[in-house]
This record gives sequence, structure tokens and C-alpha cells, in this order.
Amino acid sequence: MILLDAGRVIDPSQKIDGTRTVLIDGERIKEVREQGATPAEKLVHTVIDCRGRWILPGLVDLHVHLREPGEEGKETIATGARAAVAGGVTTIVAMPNTRPVCDSAAVARFVAARGREAGFARVLPAGAITRGSNGEQLADMAELKEAGCVCVTDDGRPVMSAGVMRRALEYARDLDLPVMVHAEDLTLSSGGCMNEGPAATRLGLPGIPAAAEVAMVQRDLLLAELTGARLHVAHVSAAGSVRAIREAKARGVRVTCEAAPHHFTLTDEAVAGVAAALGPAGEPYDAHAKMNPPLRAESDRRAIIGALDDGTIDAIATDHAPHGAGDKQLEFINALNGVIGLETSLALTLALVRAGDLPISRAVERLTFGPARAFGLPYGTLASGATADAVVVDPEREWKVEPQRFFSRSRNSPFSGWTLRGRVLRTYVGGKLVHTEQGQ
Repeated sequence: MILLDAGRVIDPSQKIDGTRTVLIDGERIKEVREQGATPAEKLVHTVIDCRGRWILPGLVDLHVHLREPGEEGKETIATGARAAVAGGVTTIVAMPNTRPVCDSAAVARFVAARGREAGFARVLPAGAITRGSNGEQLADMAELKEAGCVCVTDDGRPVMSAGVMRRALEYARDLDLPVMVHAEDLTLSSGGCMNEGPAATRLGLPGIPAAAEVAMVQRDLLLAELTGARLHVAHVSAAGSVRAIREAKARGVRVTCEAAPHHFTLTDEAVAGVAAALGPAGEPYDAHAKMNPPLRAESDRRAIIGALDDGTIDAIATDHAPHGAGDKQLEFINALNGVIGLETSLALTLALVRAGDLPISRAVERLTFGPARAFGLPYGTLASGATADAVVVDPEREWKVEPQRFFSRSRNSPFSGWTLRGRVLRTYVGGKLVHTEQGQ
């Protein structure tokens, strides 16, 4: 048995925030108790002194790109799962936009098997909504669910046809599968490469209006209301989307949503702000600040933080999107979208807590039980009998973001060089120690 002794346990699923000892018996949580480890227990069990540390449920990330099969040079299931546990993430949902697309049971089973073989974070496959994620013919969702897929999504591509989306929602409803949507009206976003606004005008770059996201969010909310299906809106970035989702939840629409750390930490000013540090000989704009949806205005960033606080946004998800150096060392308009985030998400979320923008209990909930609940997963909790996914954190440990030292195979982080506070010291998945910080 393993005893995580006398740490500050923060488990919103159990409404616990105080000094406790967590007992791990095999693959399960035996109990969380107030009494510390006894001398007798120290003789026969593994006791980890957690004084001055936090003990959290393992983090659950609903939105991760692992690139395998097809682009293993950017990331593999093993390297992504290893990066996840270094960041305290014990369960990840792998997006289906691989090569081939995860639109069949064979690919879904391959992804799940690779995750089990790696032995780090738990890897749950997501299936595609449409065959090849082409937005036309529906994938066999029943087959995908039977193969272990926990949601369906064409993430990276919106389903532009409202008729196809309606049929997808009806099919998924009958299987009780969440439908995760990438909300983007391509007729509004086409040709753009950053948020439409003063920063884009000043930089001379074509913009993407927030309305491109908001219009599709509103469409899909209407269709979810019509069909009674479970809708999950990925990477919410705009104040208008937050407003629409909040109103839909009040009407009883079955909708959940997520926000990414880069969208509540950065604004579109980062496109030039980061580049300014490169000097006159550097690339004019920094492609590490390029993602889809793009970084928005400060008013959007504040709206996302407010929605994390009031529960409109259920989950924090990284949208971890690994790319090689050659994909980013291009003119800004031609560089690929996406940033990595598995190893920085916890510390960036804790920065909101320190700034007074988010209570610690809500921050932890959005990283653990909130996403698990959104997809009906039995994780993100330290309840007795639950799978023993737990993280020990030093909340005061400062560390410098050095992507070249990450476990991820890619280095495309917009936070390179930042100093963050809050470091994962130990990560357990199913009672197995899968990560220890050097020196622990």
C-alpha cells in the first residue's frame, strides 16, 4: 500500500480541501483520511511525505493530438502520454485527425492499445464524426463506441453542413456519445491567420472574426436543442461563444465546453509581443502564437476566465498540438496552427489562482472532475474505490519553460522562457508511479 501522507488534498469531487492522507491500495483509492501515517504503517507500507505539498486527483484532458498513426515525427502516443504525466495529466482523449483518420474500429483499437503499451497516461480514443473527417458521410459511431471511443469529433475541421451535423447529433444521441465540435464557419474565417481586430490591422495580417466561431456555436446549440444530443464545444475562445453557451445551459440544452490555457493566458497581442523580443533580424511575427481558434482580444480572455469561474466552461483542455520546427519556421500566414501544452497547463491554471481570478477549488475541478463529468468518465476523483490516479504538486516550485527539455517530441510552445510556479513531483496512474520530478 502507498500512503501519500499529510499533504493538502484538494478534491472538488469530494468537497475536500485540507490536510489529509491518501491511501492507495493496488489500483484503487482505499480512503482519504485525516489521520497521518502511523509508525506501524511506516514500517510495512510505502509512505511519501507530502507536507507542504498538494495532492490532487489526476488531471483529465479531453483534447490532445498525439499524431500517431501517421506523423510520429511530431509526437507518438508514447511520447505524448509521457509528457502528459509530467504535467500531472493521467487521462487524455486522443483526437482522431491522424493519418489515417480514426474513423474505424481498427484505428481506435490501435490507439488504445498503443496507450496501454506505453504505460503512462490513460489514452482514450476519440472517433471521427464523418468518414475521413470530410464532413459528408457519417462514420460508424456504434462501431467506434464499441472500440472504446469516448466521443466523436472532426476536430481541426468544422462540419459545415447543418444537415450532416443534425444527423450526427441524432446518431450520437442514441449511443449516448458526446459530439465534440470545432466551431468555425469557414466562409467567415477563410484566408485569415489571426484574430480580426486592431492587432491584425496594425500588423498587416488577414483577420479571423470572432463571429466565425460564435455563429457555428449558435448553430450547433440550436441543433443540440432540437435533437436532445450531448454537445461539447472545443476550445472556446470568444466572449460571444461564452454568452451563447451560458444561455443554452440555462435553457436546459445538454452542452458542455472547454477552454485552453493559451486562450485564458494570452491575447492576440502575443503575435507581435513575443516577436518583439527577437530583434530586427528575427522573424517579424512569432508563429508559436498561431493557433485555431486564434488568440483573441483581452475582453474575450476575461470572458473565458469568468466562465471558468461560474461553471459555464466545464473543463480546461490543452488542445496539445505538436508540430515540427519546419512547420512553424515559415511566414506567419503559412505556418501551421497549434501549440503544445500538456506540460504547462497546470502551472498556467495556477497563475489564474494567484492572480485572484479563480478559486483553487474551481481551478482543480476544471482540470479533473469537470472534464471527467462532461464525458461521463470515472476519473478525476480521489473517492474511495476510485481508480488511483493522483498527483503530488509543489505549488511554490518555480521553473523555467524550456521546451527542449520537455518529454513531448515537439517544441512549439508560446511560453518558452517563461517562469512558472507549480511543479508536478509525482504522478500515479492506476496506483502505478509513472512520473517523478528529478530529485524526488
